[in-house]
Amino acid sequence: MIFFRAKLFFLQLFRFLDILGVVIRHAMREWINSRSWLRRNVRSKEYNPKAVRNTPERLRMAIEELGPTFIKFGQILADRPDLISDNLRKELKKLQATAKPMSDTLAINLIEKELGGSIDDVFESFEKEHLASASIGQTYIATLKKGEKVVIKIQRPNIEDKIKLDLLLMDFLAKWTVKRYPELAVIDIVNVVSEFNEIIFKELNYLNEASNMMRFNDMFKSDDRVKIPEVYHEFTTKRLLVMEFIKGVPPDRLDQMKEMGINTSLVAKSGADIILTMILKHGFFHADPHAGNLFIMENNVIGFIDFGMVGNLKQRHINFMAEFTMGIMKKDPKSLAKALLKLSDVRYFAQMEELEFEMEKVLQRYAFLPVAKINIGEMLQESINVVVKYHLHIPSSFFTLLKAIATIEKFAVNLDPDMALVSVMHKHAFQILTNRYGLKTIAGNLYHAVGDYISLIRDLPGEVNEILYKVKEGKLVHEIHLQDQQFIQQSFSKIGYRIGLALILGFVIIGSAFSWVYGDANNKMDEIIFVVASFMSIITGARWMLKAR
Repeated sequence: MIFFRAKLFFLQLFRFLDILGVVIRHAMREWINSRSWLRRNVRSKEYNPKAVRNTPERLRMAIEELGPTFIKFGQILADRPDLISDNLRKELKKLQATAKPMSDTLAINLIEKELGGSIDDVFESFEKEHLASASIGQTYIATLKKGEKVVIKIQRPNIEDKIKLDLLLMDFLAKWTVKRYPELAVIDIVNVVSEFNEIIFKELNYLNEASNMMRFNDMFKSDDRVKIPEVYHEFTTKRLLVMEFIKGVPPDRLDQMKEMGINTSLVAKSGADIILTMILKHGFFHADPHAGNLFIMENNVIGFIDFGMVGNLKQRHINFMAEFTMGIMKKDPKSLAKALLKLSDVRYFAQMEELEFEMEKVLQRYAFLPVAKINIGEMLQESINVVVKYHLHIPSSFFTLLKAIATIEKFAVNLDPDMALVSVMHKHAFQILTNRYGLKTIAGNLYHAVGDYISLIRDLPGEVNEILYKVKEGKLVHEIHLQDQQFIQQSFSKIGYRIGLALILGFVIIGSAFSWVYGDANNKMDEIIFVVASFMSIITGARWMLKAR
């Protein structure tokens, strides 16, 4: 144990010194570049006036030099406008997780170790030259004994220990920075590092990725437009993933797609609808749907790979997207402002009028554009920038959603310039809001509400007796005489009845109004239901008021 701690201490020390050396070197270069008189006297090409680098660029270079852990962290920061400036975000978006490939011999030895035997015992054929190399793992192509072509992903040796070491140092540096500069606590950098810790360790465990693939397969098992690779569980471990090989072309190869007879317009609409189904129906989505993780297959089928990073949404995030989309379609800044406050979990906002004015300015920039030209990704980003301006909290998971929407919109528009993502979103948003005010949802809410009231009435006598007993056992004695317990129960029953009736009438009014506004204009039934329900509400309210007198 002592030896292990000593080893860990020295590893941390050497890595810390390595990080410190990179930081000091780039800080010195930045300092020299900021002083023209000194820069002119430095003969190195690095300090040539034509090679002067700005601060964001210098930071990006330093992060790339620090290695894969810091690169991934920088990529996450690039999607956080609430934490860093726009100039730095643009520079960090250039970060590429480049990694020198490990030797194929070493990789094959690692694969055999995870399999518990020779590759010849499992595979009919095995291509011993790697297909691709990344910072965490390396991939190979093989054919199983049964004839299925597969992709094998093997994790680099000791990568988990290296990342753990970097994360310990990042956590230390974040806490030290906040302690040294308390004004930086507002950006909550310690929590950001903690969230990153959770994300990257999920990605390190290939069993998580296998589980994600299974879940997506179940979500789209009846959808012929989607292809998710099958997982071969008998060979998959924490460090080894064996999955079905997918053959297709990336969505940015338009020439190859045309040769295959692919309908690019159909693929654009299908791809957008698939991602939005993940987001708005299931609240579970592919967090990085860029061209390298998508393949267009025969018959306009879209294949997805690389499920290490996924996004999870709460119901209020999904509701926000629905309400925000409806606000765009109605061109209603008040609806947009309310939706943003709900996303931020704010019930009362003193600057509501200013927020509505800001959202009206955002809407005006798109007011006269055709629907197909509205960039929903940019519009969402502008809206989030407004929220950040007012120092409102945005859930960290939402920034992953923004990135996914912006990526899929770019992919769709590249395939079909006339494709309007906001129109596809409107279809999903309408369905979400219709379900919220549908009869099944109303009945479910009423069922739970009535159950709560019944439980209250049933449990009240026992709870009152328990309270009285506890008071009696204390130093203060309170004598409470309930002369007529039945009368109290009847009173609560009446209250429950009135609340239940009010909920029913309220849901009917809201549901009929929603259907009346957004439904078929020729259907008069919604209008009749709305009028009747409103009239009944007025009569019922009047009767209760008269009885109260």
